[in-house]
Amino acid sequence: MIRALSRIEGHVGSVKRMIGEQRCADELLTQIAAIKAALNRVTVQIVEEELRLCLTQCGAADADRRFDAAMKALSSMLKRS
Repeated sequence: MIRALSRIEGHVGSVKRMIGEQRCADELLTQIAAIKAALNRVTVQIVEEELRLCLTQCGAADADRRFDAAMKALSSMLKRS
């Protein structure tokens, strides 16, 4: 996750430079879309780890099914944003 966040920082720095260089909006928007997608992947990873921990520690009999359903819903939500 640290590596992914470091790459995101690098992309944000690139966007800042591009703005300073007055680059075209389509180039900026492409980079911003990549940043957004990378942040969504990190978000899913964080939530996945926390949700899995919560479900297994609570000892839910159907923890795997509940986890899979929650992750599917989260992934679907992030794809629409």
